[in-house]
This record gives sequence, C-alpha cells and structure tokens, in this order.
Amino acid sequence: MLHGKRLMVVMPAFRAARTLELTWRGLPNEIVDRVLLVDDASHDETADIARSLGMDILLHETNLGYGANQKTCYEEALRDGADIIVMVHPDYQ
Repeated sequence: MLHGKRLMVVMPAFRAARTLELTWRGLPNEIVDRVLLVDDASHDETADIARSLGMDILLHETNLGYGANQKTCYEEALRDGADIIVMVHPDYQ
C-alpha cells in the first residue's frame, strides 16, 4: 500500500527471461501489493522465472502483440481493484 492506495505493477512480457529477475529486484516491493506479468506467448523461461519470484502470471496462448499485452495488463489491474497501476517493462531499462 502506498498512502492507503492499492498499488499494482503490471509487466507486459515477451522473451524477458534474461532480465526479468533483475527488473523485479529493482521494484520497491515493500509498497507494491501485487505484481502481474502478462506473458505474450514467450518461448523462453519467462513464465517459469516469474512464478519462482512469486509474481502472478497471465499467459497469452498466441502472441497478440505489444498493444494487446498492455490492454490485458490494464484490464486485469482494473478488475483486481488496483488504485494505482504502474507499468514496468521487464527488460530492466
């Protein structure tokens, strides 16, 4: 919680296995209530790494593209009742 608001980080991911953990470790996890990774049909270990870090995951069965991935992130965050939604790209930029 941040000032009484539910803060959710969403990550639109595609082949992010190499940088995902470093990105996650850079989050201010003490104030983040939920981290959701939406994997856009990656063929690497992105989803497995996200699970090992304790992230919630949604998987696209097929690659829908960046815009659709962002849309899924925001729809799920709003459905979950987040007050503050922060999109972080898991490429550690």
